[in-house]
Amino acid sequence: MVVIFYIAAALAILAALSVVAQHRPVYSALSLIVVLCSLAVVYLFLGAEFIAVIQVIVYAGAIMVLFVFVIMVLNADREVVSQRSRMAHWLGAPLVVALLAEILFAIWNQFPAAGTSPAAPVPAGPAAIGHLLFRNYVLPFEVTSILILVAILGAVVLAKKEF
Repeated sequence: MVVIFYIAAALAILAALSVVAQHRPVYSALSLIVVLCSLAVVYLFLGAEFIAVIQVIVYAGAIMVLFVFVIMVLNADREVVSQRSRMAHWLGAPLVVALLAEILFAIWNQFPAAGTSPAAPVPAGPAAIGHLLFRNYVLPFEVTSILILVAILGAVVLAKKEF
């Protein structure tokens, strides 16, 4: 079982790199679907079945269908290579180093010292998720829904052709 977890995690990382490396937007969107589905497998092995199902239904299903539809409506072809900006040239490498340092720091903190006691269990299940979502995190939840609405409106405006 652990082997499948690590395979799904590695697949998520490789597909995420493929999202960035692809030259065609459709292939990039398909790679993103692979990322979302492999993350669902990771969530499943972590014991978060509800999040895994929501990941597949909402993100890999609905949102990615919307992304692919917008790409098709906009008739996006191959990415045109442009000249890189000076800011990207000077800040790219230091930001990549900072990102890798942050990832290593997060991984390092996952392994506590030998003398520490384990953390208290967190309540799980749909009731606990609903309580947290609609009590403590209602503002980020609503802001996210507004951002998705704005993205849909932007896609409609971009796709609209004047006759």
